[in-house]
Amino acid sequence: MSGQNCILLGAPLDSGKRRLGCLMGPDAYRTAGLAGALTDLGHSVTDRGNVAPAPFTPGQHPKLHALEETIAWTHSLAEATQAALQDGTPIIMGGDHALASGTVLGAMRHAQAQERPLFVLWLDAHSDFHTPESTDSGNLHGTPLGYVTGREGFDAFPDLPYPLPHDNIAIIGLRSVDAAERAALQETTIQRVDMREIDETGIATPLNTFLEKVAAANGMLHVSLDVDFLDPSVAPAVGTTVPGGATVREGHLVMEMLHDSGLMTSLDLVELNPFLDERGRTAQLMVDLAASAFGRRVFDRPTRAY
Repeated sequence: MSGQNCILLGAPLDSGKRRLGCLMGPDAYRTAGLAGALTDLGHSVTDRGNVAPAPFTPGQHPKLHALEETIAWTHSLAEATQAALQDGTPIIMGGDHALASGTVLGAMRHAQAQERPLFVLWLDAHSDFHTPESTDSGNLHGTPLGYVTGREGFDAFPDLPYPLPHDNIAIIGLRSVDAAERAALQETTIQRVDMREIDETGIATPLNTFLEKVAAANGMLHVSLDVDFLDPSVAPAVGTTVPGGATVREGHLVMEMLHDSGLMTSLDLVELNPFLDERGRTAQLMVDLAASAFGRRVFDRPTRAY
């Protein structure tokens, strides 16, 4: 996978929840040296700047937070992601996880045009499988997988080209799933890997199972990496911390396996809130993980002095 055309897209989206700060994420990734890390690995890098939401008029909703703004971001990020996929490998620097409604939609449109199936690897403590009706918080960063799989209640969002098949999704790192989401997930064939399974079998076994499925189908693979996939002791800059997450080593193993597979066609880096970081350590770790996904080997890692 050397020599890829990596296209950086900033997504300063902060509408998916009420705690602000993720809008600073794209600049934090730039400051932490994402472009340079990829260039050092032999890739060409183009930073297309920050995407802006489509025009929208804010409205009042009894429960949902910033619905119109999130829909506007979904439109613009879908277009930007689809366009970037035509030219290379987009890396979307977020921004909260509501951005994935747009990035996955764009990847779905591109995959359909290529007549290939799209698969999604969701690296997250949460399943993000809510609908606008089922969410208690009203925070739409908990709904993108619900949207792209065609669950009810997303009539105001852009039309999907097709519902993303449950068999084409794996969620790895789960450890905080609301009751309504759990009940809905149990009715699906989505591959669900919680931290207990990772403790028992290791993270490589379920990931290999999923990657083999993607390869067998000649699929395209969109990877959505949430900061809270990682344990908050090593990645504190996220507003949705859940103890017991993936270790640094497990995170790198996932990314190294993705590189070895040659299957990843687009990547989200989401939920980084620099306002909550400690001397940039979370931003730097996320950049290091992205580098592993693009070919940095275990013995090539830089020493960090925080």
